[in-house]
Amino acid sequence: MDIQNTIQTLRAELDQHNYNYYVLDTPIISDYDFDSKLKQLQDLENEHPEFFDENSPTQRVGGAITKNFETVPHLHRMYSLDNSYSKEELIDWEKRIQKVLGEVSLEYTCELKYDGASISITYENGKLKRAVTRGDGFQGDDVTNNIKTIKSIPLQIKGNFPATFDVRGEIILPFAGFEKMNQDLIEIGELPYSNPRNTASGSLKLQDSAEVAKRPLDCLLYFLIGNDLPFQSQIEGLETARNWGFKAPKEAKLARSLEEVFEFIDYWDIHRHNLPYETDGVVVKVNSFHYQDELGFTAKSPRWAIAYKFKSEQVATKLNSISYQVGRTGAITPVANLEPVQLAGTIVKRASLHNADQIEKLDIRIGDTVFVEKGGEIIPKIIAVDWSKRPLNSEPTKYIAHCPECQTELVRGEGEANHYCPNFYGCPPQIIGRIQHYISRKAMDIEGLGGETVALLFNNGLVRNYADLYELTVEQILPLERMAQKSAENLVKGVAKSKSIPFESVLFALGIRFVGETVAKKLAKHYKNIDTLRNATLVDLVLVDEIGDRIAQSVIDFFQNQENRIIIDRLKEYGIQFEINEKINLNATDILAGKIFVVSGVFTKFSRDDLKKAIEDNGGKVGSSISAKTNYVIAGDNMGPAKLDKASKLKISVISEDDFINLINKTDAAKD
Repeated sequence: MDIQNTIQTLRAELDQHNYNYYVLDTPIISDYDFDSKLKQLQDLENEHPEFFDENSPTQRVGGAITKNFETVPHLHRMYSLDNSYSKEELIDWEKRIQKVLGEVSLEYTCELKYDGASISITYENGKLKRAVTRGDGFQGDDVTNNIKTIKSIPLQIKGNFPATFDVRGEIILPFAGFEKMNQDLIEIGELPYSNPRNTASGSLKLQDSAEVAKRPLDCLLYFLIGNDLPFQSQIEGLETARNWGFKAPKEAKLARSLEEVFEFIDYWDIHRHNLPYETDGVVVKVNSFHYQDELGFTAKSPRWAIAYKFKSEQVATKLNSISYQVGRTGAITPVANLEPVQLAGTIVKRASLHNADQIEKLDIRIGDTVFVEKGGEIIPKIIAVDWSKRPLNSEPTKYIAHCPECQTELVRGEGEANHYCPNFYGCPPQIIGRIQHYISRKAMDIEGLGGETVALLFNNGLVRNYADLYELTVEQILPLERMAQKSAENLVKGVAKSKSIPFESVLFALGIRFVGETVAKKLAKHYKNIDTLRNATLVDLVLVDEIGDRIAQSVIDFFQNQENRIIIDRLKEYGIQFEINEKINLNATDILAGKIFVVSGVFTKFSRDDLKKAIEDNGGKVGSSISAKTNYVIAGDNMGPAKLDKASKLKISVISEDDFINLINKTDAAKD
């Protein structure tokens, strides 16, 4: 078998499937088949590091850490666009163009103005070379590692293209992905992100590209720039970009007059709400590159392009009161209670005020007439106050000092935006919220028990924590409102059935702050059972893959709490699964505990899988990439020079498979 040819064929095939799925939205194979092919390629690349390619589809998972983003000058300046807010301003813009060009027949390309983070990506010989943020237009931050994780951005383009050129696009976060990210945050007791645009922009500056890879970012291309481009107009450029493999939205349209531009604007002012991502206007460009060159630029903007901004749908209404909600982690969220008003097709009665800083910044007061709009077309928010209608007796809002539910004095940690109620075990909404989280579908998945019923059980004194659920009887439940014999029996059966839920889900259900579904699985796999986990030290925890200081400290705090330990002991007595269900290797030891190994190259005495299993069977951890946390690199034949160089720079021990065998034997002998 020609390994190199097989690898190249798989890469090309996976690139095409990525393009079909993320650009054309017409996949032709299942996710399972795609993952199988990707796994096959990963295995071949691991076994043959001499064929490494930084633009392989396998590199999209990320993993590179960028501590400081290098500032890079743009080869071609990234200009800002002039904005217009009326059709009259567009007519004036066309008149200014015609003053320069004369009475020529003009065509325009109309494109939606995507609300995200601008990016400039350089391609050399068809390969993605570098990606740089807008910055100040003259220079920006090199975010190449993060951009490579976005699957709609081709790492290798196809067709006839110039040796070097730049593409300009907008990094966006579609609504569906944004909602999913927020739901995941809510499940671990964290505050949701405020809007898709800021979240997309912030994602580009995350230090760990593996974290960026988890976010469903997209890239919508809007311009190409460079020498020897094989087209002469903007609309041709977009079509060519699609053929090369880029995602250039097909909503773009050629308009042969300003009247057709107005038709495009009128259509999308109504239909933009049906799009899967944010858009806040239309960009109108002179289509001909020849005319663009003649028109040139002002100090800040191209003369040949202008943005028409849609009017944000906003309304004025009265702020009747401010209430404060308590989350299951104790976070306090202020909520504006409004005089009901219609906004973007729905009746809005409430709007988020985020935190005390936001209230102070806008100087929001009860009785004010406030302007409300849907932030990111999703969440109603107050954007300003109508000062002219402020009552004469108005007084500044004083943020509450005590929990609205239990009257405990609130705390606010240094650098934190939110106030918290520290009465974790005595504040009713926190208790109810934790039990509701415990029974949820991704946690204990208790059938016959919903959130409202949990509140009912708590308010009637039947449960004070989730361990109490296992002592409930049908006789206790029957007297409750809306409870019949059958529903009471189903509830008790559902609670009993949850005793078979696997350890990783139980760990997630406990509601440890910052421990979401994925982190719970990693901790369960690493520690195997609850006792090993709750006795782990901070140092032990941070050595686990993807467990940072914040998560580790939260785990320590949870298990140090006496009430939590009592609850867990009770759950053990009820038969909850606190040990991972896997076959026990009788030859396993812990002689490599606390040590992280990276395996690279081809071996003679072990297969790669057997070597990794030997590490794990003896208490060690297999890392996916070399980092400062790595203790040993086990090097086989054909280990990549880049890995060897990185290990050397980090002063990490590089050992052979024979050295590894001796390491186990020596350590074992020392124990004897």
